Amino acid sequence: MEQLDQIATVIALSMGVAWASGINLYAAILVLGLLGSSGNLVLPPDLQILSNPLVLFAAGGMYLVEFVADKVPGVDNSWDTLHTFIRIPAGAALAAGAVGEVDPVVSLAVAIVGGGLAAGTHATKAGSRVLINTSPEPFSNWMASLTEDVLVVAGLWTALHYPLVFIVLLLLFILLMVWLLPKLWRGVKLVFTALISFFTGGRKPPGATGFKLPPNLTELPNDSGDGGKVN
Repeated sequence: MEQLDQIATVIALSMGVAWASGINLYAAILVLGLLGSSGNLVLPPDLQILSNPLVLFAAGGMYLVEFVADKVPGVDNSWDTLHTFIRIPAGAALAAGAVGEVDPVVSLAVAIVGGGLAAGTHATKAGSRVLINTSPEPFSNWMASLTEDVLVVAGLWTALHYPLVFIVLLLLFILLMVWLLPKLWRGVKLVFTALISFFTGGRKPPGATGFKLPPNLTELPNDSGDGGKVN
């Protein structure tokens, strides 16, 4: 029984940090680093570097930058695009580090799964933000950003204190993500197709066979003087 608890703890920590990295990498590093440096958590050997003051300072500074950038419509999309190349490999590395000193084959397998999970959560966050930003008011964007920050902290806290509960919740999240990602992808394609049409004066891009604009983009003005409606 004790061995099963240890396995659940390792799985929850490794997958938890990968999941959180896909949403807000710097918040995940800060949570683990602060818990480790305060003595409230014994980090695995490969993650003890997170409690180094220099790492905490760097993560804290980047978290403040992301905290602001993540709440500006449009800027958050650029920030998410850039962090495609940061969150995913970092999530894989943190997941591998969370399993401790094990066979390199196990570490590599955990890194692959962790990287895939980080990629999924990152894609879900980035795709949902593109759709949220079609709304003219900024409050939904702010609420989404604050919710993501709370989710990272609450998720890691659950993974550390109630690993079995976190594993069940993570499985449910993965099922939701598998169902949601294709819908987000279709929505993102519609938004970008609408933007291309808008900036080309209402002309459909080559290969476009017809699309419907999101409601909040149907009345945008353009230079052609037709009220921004796409024929």
